Amino acid sequence: MLAIHHLKMYFVLFVLSYFSGILNLVHATEFAATVQLEASKPAYNSPWARYATWEQKNWDKYTNTAKELPSPISPKQKLEIPIVGDVANGKKLIADRKLGGSCLACHLVPDEHLMGNVGIDLTEIGTWENDEERMFNHIYDSRIYNPNSVMPPWGAHGLISPTEIKDIVAYLKTLKSPVEFAEAVDNPANRPVPVETRNNLDPFENPAMASLELGEQLFQQQCSSCHQSAAKYKGWAVKMPKYAPSLQKVLGVEEFVTRHARATKQLNYVMQSKENLALAIYLRALSNGEAIAVDVKDAKTQAAFKRGETLMLRKQGQLNLACVDCHQTGANKWLRGQYLTTTKGMIDHFPTYRTSRGEIWDIRKRLQWCNVSVRANELPPDASEYAELELYLTAINNGQIMNVPGIRH
Repeated sequence: MLAIHHLKMYFVLFVLSYFSGILNLVHATEFAATVQLEASKPAYNSPWARYATWEQKNWDKYTNTAKELPSPISPKQKLEIPIVGDVANGKKLIADRKLGGSCLACHLVPDEHLMGNVGIDLTEIGTWENDEERMFNHIYDSRIYNPNSVMPPWGAHGLISPTEIKDIVAYLKTLKSPVEFAEAVDNPANRPVPVETRNNLDPFENPAMASLELGEQLFQQQCSSCHQSAAKYKGWAVKMPKYAPSLQKVLGVEEFVTRHARATKQLNYVMQSKENLALAIYLRALSNGEAIAVDVKDAKTQAAFKRGETLMLRKQGQLNLACVDCHQTGANKWLRGQYLTTTKGMIDHFPTYRTSRGEIWDIRKRLQWCNVSVRANELPPDASEYAELELYLTAINNGQIMNVPGIRH
């Protein structure tokens, strides 16, 4: 009888173990139907408003991440030759950061500091015997000569007037000598590649560690009644984002926190709030040291991944730039004093503390900032387009090691 009793007990344990494994497998691949998610409200403070410290202009005439608008290539502009312009004003204009970052963001010219090298060296352009009308048109709309150009259509998109372009051409014609750099760092070809050496998990180095502590406190206060052991969620965040059938969209950690907290605890931890960032950091930090392993094999996720890949190629904003223009064509080069990275290694440290801004950013805020930088209207943080970009970026970073919270300049 005792043997039969033990056999029954082992059978029960086996069944429980089996079904637990099945549930874990379901949870690992997609959101189970039992996961409670509030689905009717925006996951952000509504109505959405741009951050007060960011550029407040409206660029609704230009393509953004959600909406593609026509931007026809201009016909060649016919001019009287030789072009006559104000050389001094031309020199001033190429360094004017208010005009979309200025020519110096990408090009070398004499007597300037921290120039970029994404574009060609212009220091001797006056010796090239260029057709002046071609020089003008290249600045006005370089797509005339290369439809995939990474140079903004300065004239066609209204950033610089035709008269101002003439002034720039007049200045460029005077450049006939190689640049002499006042300081070694002024030469982007010899500028040392930045390496992050700070210990991002040291609270004395990284202010975001305080948010990690808050996240642990919130988990214990609000989540532990249902989720007794936080340790069981090690490995969860490296599989995010995932497609959520109940929402019919890709869901990242931050939006999951918002919608799950609302559905289960009636807590309004909206995306990019202090509480949301804290829990997102804590849930990711549980997987620190684990390799990112987003699964994109099912049909809905694969379709979202492909849409994210397409969005990486979309030219956006008044500057007409795509993600790949900076992080593929311009990768491993300098945009003024900023080093452009490849997409590999871009995601594993988010949310990250940005020392240049003095605040923690999740990946969605990083995408919003990129939009504003190219003068495109950004989207709310829970936009499905941002979710698909996050999915794409995370999936191509599969194998990278989670290390959250990050710290970057």
